Amino acid sequence: MRQENPTPLHWRDVEERAPDLAAAVLARFTAARHHVLATLTSDGSPRVSGTEVHLWRGDLTLGSMPGSRKGVDLLRDPRFALHAHTGDGSLAEGDAKVAGTAEEVTDAGELAGYAADRHPPEPFQLFRLLLTSVVLTEVDGERLRLRTLRPDGTVTTVHRA
Repeated sequence: MRQENPTPLHWRDVEERAPDLAAAVLARFTAARHHVLATLTSDGSPRVSGTEVHLWRGDLTLGSMPGSRKGVDLLRDPRFALHAHTGDGSLAEGDAKVAGTAEEVTDAGELAGYAADRHPPEPFQLFRLLLTSVVLTEVDGERLRLRTLRPDGTVTTVHRA
């Protein structure tokens, strides 16, 4: 049976529904500058690209140069997965991943506000990340703990040996 597409979440929704999980995931995305973005190419195969992520006006955002492969991919098929930089590899602070759809920001006022706040190299293309999954994997003693937020607001926790 096919499931309905869930209504994606803005980052502010994640913070509202799961504040502890949101804080831990955001800490991973702000601990380092570069992260790994997965998009889909025109033939449906995956492409990974380095990217920066910023919290801006209640949303996770990413920018790109106009015409970049990741931007072209996202305009064609907005689905993405984003993996935070893993740090020193110890997973001491957890391993964060989000997935969903990217929405291009085209409103001139919003773009001007972003440029004034963030000072990106110009010209730039801006995407707002609408989330269908937020996952944090943490080392919990001898086990792994996976905390997942779904768009319906449900947070599940699974322990794996």
